[in-house]
Amino acid sequence: MRTMIQRRTLLLSAPLWAAAPHALAAPRVEVFKDPNCGCCTDWVKHMNANGFATRVHAEGNNAARARAGIPKSLGSCHTAFVGGYALEGHVPAADVQRLLKERPAGAIGLAVPGMPVGSPGMDGAVYGGRRDPYDTLLVLANGQTRVFQSHR
Repeated sequence: MRTMIQRRTLLLSAPLWAAAPHALAAPRVEVFKDPNCGCCTDWVKHMNANGFATRVHAEGNNAARARAGIPKSLGSCHTAFVGGYALEGHVPAADVQRLLKERPAGAIGLAVPGMPVGSPGMDGAVYGGRRDPYDTLLVLANGQTRVFQSHR
């Protein structure tokens, strides 16, 4: 009995990472992109810098977008998957973190259609500091969208 109490005390007093090392693991983002796309590579670096682990598949993203159920009208240059959600385009890491925290009902993911200048990956020196306004859209299973976050 005393040994059981000592073990319980040890487990309760141990730091979180010791008791459950998987709890602090970085969320894995599976990215599908064109092998020659530099802005996609920059978006991957943005995700890594913001606490996400990434695995890149340089085979294009049309099949991945279709598999995710993201409408072509919301398309961009890369499609990714994280935590059971799809990400289309240059979605900011903060928006992904919010999605994973809130887990909105009926959502299949987030999309930043096109390639807006100033979004993560589209914000390099070549753009001279330009930042166009854009919205991150919440994509619902029924194909509808709503603004998840505005970036102005």
